[in-house]
Amino acid sequence: MASMSVLTRDEAQTRAQLLDVHRYTIDLDLTTGDETFDSVTVIRFDVRPGLDATDTFVELKPAELRSATLDGQPLDPESLAEGRLPLKNLAPGGHELRVDAAMRYSRTGEGMHRFTDPTDGETYVYTQMFMDDVQRVFAAFDQPDLKSVFELTVTAPDGWSVLANGVTEHLGGGRWTAAPTPPISTYLVAVAAGPWHSVRTEHAGLPFGIHCRRSLAPHLDADADEILDITRACFDRYHEKFEEPYPFDSYDQAFVPEFNAGAMENPGLVTFRDEFVYRSAVTDTERQTRAMVVAHEMAHMWFGDLVTLRWWDDIWLNESFAEYMGYQTLTEATRFTDTWTDFAVARKSWGYDADQRPSTHPVAPDAVHDTASALLNFDGISYAKGASALRQLVAWLGEKDFLAGINTHFARHRFGNAGLTDFLDSLAHRTDRDVHSWAESWLRTTGVDTLTAAVDARAGEWTLTLGHDGSRPHRVTVGVYDRDLSDGRTLVLRERYEADVPQTGTAPRPGARPALIVPNDLDLTYAKLRLDEASLETALRGMSGIPDGLTRAVVWNTLRDMVRDGDLAPADYLATATAHLTEERDLAVVQGVLAFASGHVADRLLPPGERPAALDALTDLCRDLIRRTEDGDHPGLRLTAVRHLVSTATRPGTLAAWLSEGTVSGGPELDPELRWRILARLAVLGATDEDAIAAELERDPSATGQEGAARCRAALPDPGAKQRAWDAMFAADERTDLSNYLFTATAQGFWQPEQADLVSAYVPRYYDEAVAVAARRGPAIADAAGRWAFPAYAVDADTLRLGETCLRESDPTPALRRKLVDQLDDLSRALRVREG
Repeated sequence: MASMSVLTRDEAQTRAQLLDVHRYTIDLDLTTGDETFDSVTVIRFDVRPGLDATDTFVELKPAELRSATLDGQPLDPESLAEGRLPLKNLAPGGHELRVDAAMRYSRTGEGMHRFTDPTDGETYVYTQMFMDDVQRVFAAFDQPDLKSVFELTVTAPDGWSVLANGVTEHLGGGRWTAAPTPPISTYLVAVAAGPWHSVRTEHAGLPFGIHCRRSLAPHLDADADEILDITRACFDRYHEKFEEPYPFDSYDQAFVPEFNAGAMENPGLVTFRDEFVYRSAVTDTERQTRAMVVAHEMAHMWFGDLVTLRWWDDIWLNESFAEYMGYQTLTEATRFTDTWTDFAVARKSWGYDADQRPSTHPVAPDAVHDTASALLNFDGISYAKGASALRQLVAWLGEKDFLAGINTHFARHRFGNAGLTDFLDSLAHRTDRDVHSWAESWLRTTGVDTLTAAVDARAGEWTLTLGHDGSRPHRVTVGVYDRDLSDGRTLVLRERYEADVPQTGTAPRPGARPALIVPNDLDLTYAKLRLDEASLETALRGMSGIPDGLTRAVVWNTLRDMVRDGDLAPADYLATATAHLTEERDLAVVQGVLAFASGHVADRLLPPGERPAALDALTDLCRDLIRRTEDGDHPGLRLTAVRHLVSTATRPGTLAAWLSEGTVSGGPELDPELRWRILARLAVLGATDEDAIAAELERDPSATGQEGAARCRAALPDPGAKQRAWDAMFAADERTDLSNYLFTATAQGFWQPEQADLVSAYVPRYYDEAVAVAARRGPAIADAAGRWAFPAYAVDADTLRLGETCLRESDPTPALRRKLVDQLDDLSRALRVREG
């Protein structure tokens, strides 16, 4: 990978003071071969008056820079260095830069990604321009506060259609043009081209469309009504909330292959990972997740696209808002009315974990120095913690004043850029509350506060005192529960009341001491909880008796935090799960608890000698859930139980029988996802071989099948299979480099706790080779190498020591360093839990 400069905040501020950028005219030719495409860019810009002749630069990362002219005068292509083309002696006034280059297609989801579908041989390309990847597609003054109009023309092969930010028109001969955009940031420009399967409609006078590759067409068609209904419902609800109408000329949603993120908010052309086009059976919670991503990305049309951050230190203004608005709007406008339970289980734990690591940062950092640092902040803090902070702000401020402040913000900064101070000023304009102090406490600090409940019970009354370890103010809803005397197991809500923390004084409440008191019962704040002793006992013994799913999620999160902090034995969490999960009604809770119990408790937190028994207990739990769902009324719960039984099975008999029969007795039938899942577990257990994997790949030759085969082959307990998988990930050979998805699949299969002896020699090799592949292949592969290829199973002091030495001496790239810091902190925590 060629050396590239990262843009610093100071450089961006200097260039923003110097330039006004008016228009990009971009011509892309996608017909020049499999490796590169042609990119011709004309940029019209002004140097602001009152300045002396000055120097600046434009960013570009080409395979070949053929020519560049500034105001008709040629520039030396050899002057391009580290992705920057110098522009010297620019006088005040108007200028025109023209750049003609050949650009490389990407195989890692960065820039212009190219994918050939193994099912039918059709090829697709799409852009992911985020942060600094515009430069892989066209020349640009690449920073968010130099907004411009973009005019795009694309030459594509016959039979392709072209999607872009604006409505596209086919001019004939493979030439496509897109309507000029309003002023948008460079990172939001988008193109997707290929023989798309499209479903088009119209809503509110605008063209709407959903698109996928042709081999997924039947699956998209099956869900098209659901996806479009969600899209329309969210669109209409946002227009009720926001005074500013949708600011673009169309709304396309393209489900694209090998996408690194969940989705990307390109105005008018949102791109999604095409796993959201479901080929196999999914749970209703997974459908809810897809719907939430639709709602999240649509919120970005206002938060991020209409009003854009000036610099990446305010990324939370994009992501936290879209996260909060996505969940809230889905709850208000669709059939998915329990989205905040899923947020509590699946998202907040992401934020809590990230916020307790050395790599934590404020939701709104004071300064992010460069783009490489900024990329690291797309994490559980910018998404989950930030959304939680906004939910707390709404609880404290009131939704009416919150929305009024947002609408002021949109009106003030329409098609412009804004930062934290601007946003707070907009809120302050619509409320008497001191939002600046609130923001200082919530957005400029790091770490998780802890609220600890203490109860003093006397004759006929009781008092709750909430201890507070932290610095933030909290408005919480306290839930008070009694046992139902008719059965002794069910808990009934006595009352909910609001409390502010820190508390100014705590008045006694009438009645006997409650069986369970849950601070933050409605999960309106972001804090770890410690229940009082009696409430903890009730939770451990009577979890399934808590009547509300969101309350159960809050209590399960409390137990999870206690396990991670060493305050609850992992075995006690496991015992609670096995005792109560068969009665659980909320699918998000079932999925979250099973995932933590297997992936964390069994695989990492228990000593290796206790793991088989823990897996057997979880397998028995899943069998109980399968028996409970034999009536066919709970297909999602049954599917979840089958999936987790597959992943926890310690003996191959049941799995092999299911695979040979093609079905689980009583359902479900084994679709491709389940078949690959079973085969991967059989590979781990040494109960399948290369012939069976090859036969399954012949049965399912799709891209997902290719990934499934890679995962299975890497999981085989065979020295040769391990060596081949390792070489596929780390050998320095550009001709055989794995795509981002195939790299991830191989990494997921490689390390298995059952195969500790077989792979132990690779642990010390990992660090040096991960550093090398991250430096050579860039941030997306660095992220995958740190997240999936890390030997997470090896919870021992040697792994930790080797990792610390790597951080100290091997100079990993920023993306890999961040992942290693997080992995090693989790490893240290697991060691502490094991040591008791």
